[in-house]
Amino acid sequence: MTVNALLSIVLPAFNEEGNILPLAAELVAALPALAPWAVECIFVDDGSTDGTRAEMIVARNRSPELGVRIVTLDGNHGLTAAMDAGFKAARGEVVATLDTDRQNDPGDLPRLLAELGRADVVIGIRVHRQDTLVKRLSSKVANAIRNRATHEDIADTGCSLKVYRKEFLDRLKLFTGLHRFLPTLLKMEGARVVQVPVNHRPRGAGRAKYGLANRLAGPLADLLAVRWMIKRHLRYRTEELP
Repeated sequence: MTVNALLSIVLPAFNEEGNILPLAAELVAALPALAPWAVECIFVDDGSTDGTRAEMIVARNRSPELGVRIVTLDGNHGLTAAMDAGFKAARGEVVATLDTDRQNDPGDLPRLLAELGRADVVIGIRVHRQDTLVKRLSSKVANAIRNRATHEDIADTGCSLKVYRKEFLDRLKLFTGLHRFLPTLLKMEGARVVQVPVNHRPRGAGRAKYGLANRLAGPLADLLAVRWMIKRHLRYRTEELP
């Protein structure tokens, strides 16, 4: 890490009114533990129809120490698009992502950042998940199918709490739904990936955006696409003769 390196925290949100301001307060509280990182927080509004954007503006005005920037999409394009927009806007050499429903704990960020000495991507594994039984079981099934199909060992790809070296994110071309496969896609680009346990909390305000159907049925086509990409990925090395 360079001196005063910049950490970009990408925070995608769709109709998260009631969560943005408490999350901003938690991020402010986490800042001392993030030193010596400089921080910018990029809130991405994915076409919210409630007071989410207004709360982002309040957070920017109320907490200048967070370096809040607000990126807005021209409608509700989904989580992959919101994350991609945040990645492209990020100025830091390292990018972190958190859910804006407050189930991720910003206090876990220093633990993930500490792993960058041996990794390029650090993935949280949610322990003691504060979700319904159906949600936990559907995630477990989806992870098992995903890992079997991609020959991976990612314990919890659905955990949004991750950190990435920006140079690897810049190599990706994302398509709708592929945020679920970021560790695999980044490994294909040569990234070293490690996994660490993180806290998990009940949702704050609002309602979950994903159910059983869009956790299992929808991503199957994405899984087939990623399998194709893995098989077709170019793995050659070159050497120029003297």
